[in-house]
Amino acid sequence: MALKNTSDYIEEHIKRLLAQTGVAEIQRSQLAESFQVVPSQINYVIKTRFTESRGYVVESKRGGGGYIRIVKVAFSDQHHFLGDLLSKHCQNPSEQVFADVMQLLYDHGVITEREGNLLLGICSDEILGVDANQIRARQLRKILQRLDRKG
Repeated sequence: MALKNTSDYIEEHIKRLLAQTGVAEIQRSQLAESFQVVPSQINYVIKTRFTESRGYVVESKRGGGGYIRIVKVAFSDQHHFLGDLLSKHCQNPSEQVFADVMQLLYDHGVITEREGNLLLGICSDEILGVDANQIRARQLRKILQRLDRKG
């Protein structure tokens, strides 16, 4: 069992807020104060754990009454979900973005854990080499198109 760090606790807190209302609206400085961290750590957690490729939309308003709003994207059906992934993540996906998309597909029941692990293995930078992002973009596009077909 891995030990949790402060970033893990901040992530859990934000996810609990999301579970209550579907939207987490936070003030960075207040959250930093409550976890006794610098505000930049809050930024780090949001930028690395609440990304678009993980199914989140983050909006921010700066200034005295500023806030950060995080919304978990909900899809009406599988076609819309796959189309959204196709339009947003098939340009030049890094290995991490590809992994995030595979996790979303698994979380939504579109692929099995085994299928996801196989795809992660064959789409790694180590396997794909110097043109990994371009190759992975073509692979991801084809995977999502095939998953969107019935039967």
